[in-house]
Amino acid sequence: MIYLDNAATTLRKAPGVIEAVAEAMRTAGNAARGAHGASLTAMGIVYDTRRKLAELFGCPRADHVIFTANATQALNTAIYGLLGPGDRAVTTALEHNSVLRPLYDLQDRGMELEIVPADRQGRISYDGLEARLPGAKALVCTHASNLTGNVLDLGRLAELAHRNGALLIVDAAQTAGSIPIDMTKLGVDLLCFSGHKGLLGPQGTGGLCVRPGVELRPLLRGGSGVKSHERGQPMDYPTRLEAGTLNAHGLAGLGAAADWLLQTGVESVCARETALTKLFYEGVSAIKGVTVYGDFSVWPRGAVVALNLRGMDSTEAADALYVDYGIAVRAGAHCAPLLHEALGTAERGALRFSFSPFTAEEEVLAAVEAVRELAE
Repeated sequence: MIYLDNAATTLRKAPGVIEAVAEAMRTAGNAARGAHGASLTAMGIVYDTRRKLAELFGCPRADHVIFTANATQALNTAIYGLLGPGDRAVTTALEHNSVLRPLYDLQDRGMELEIVPADRQGRISYDGLEARLPGAKALVCTHASNLTGNVLDLGRLAELAHRNGALLIVDAAQTAGSIPIDMTKLGVDLLCFSGHKGLLGPQGTGGLCVRPGVELRPLLRGGSGVKSHERGQPMDYPTRLEAGTLNAHGLAGLGAAADWLLQTGVESVCARETALTKLFYEGVSAIKGVTVYGDFSVWPRGAVVALNLRGMDSTEAADALYVDYGIAVRAGAHCAPLLHEALGTAERGALRFSFSPFTAEEEVLAAVEAVRELAE
């Protein structure tokens, strides 16, 4: 099988991830729930992974790296922890439902919501975005679209948000581990990430980095292992946002993946994925009957290419690629309904190819040839 669905989850993980998970399952107890060896082992795993991710993302304090089950939970933690009825928020038409649905829910409860539209290439106007920011408490946006791969300028967004008194919440599910991010240098207030995509770690891992000074209400309340006699959730980070037992086994794997990324360099990963994406884009964009979506004049970008073949539904094309060519891709709406409306693909969806640093050039070329044969 040629696996080109890495924007959903990377199938091949970083070296050492599987071994780290297996070792943790043999040795790790419950972090912060005891002073015995197994509990201390789990605490060490969790702390080391926090420290590595703080370094990877430019988060100034390791205790402000909060662990969740995935980017969706991280975004819910950030959005509900900051916003409520009577507030005002701004987002974009590029967003995944992990951003849109919490914001819609808050809008139904009395929060004002502004959505910046996208054009037919999936781009937004920064001037149009700034015009909507006055009075907003937060700007919530993706770093890179999971559909087109178009990347937003986080430094510019942070400057616009802060100039208008808003905080910047970033969905980095598609870029964490694939495109360099330094939240301190860029001015990001809340950075939400998934562990199983570009970070090359296990499913069931993710989190958010919180800029020191940003105060969030807990999304969940429950066991913490400390201050057990208090009625409320302890307010110290990271305990404030981490009720319940952490996935120490998965975090061991995420820590191993972070080790590999720190040693390899996210810049090198980005260069590799950029080369693969360009190779595929240049091949398929020249095929008659193929429509490619997104703005490919700006690099780096997310390592995805979305397209459609004339006369074929995207799910029909995806089935043909897998059955006839052994190529795994993603078809449909990609949980990005507003962007599909902007691209004109709401009815048929789109066929998304996505790459990882472990994708081989031969696999990319085979996918180009398969698209060519289907188009013909």
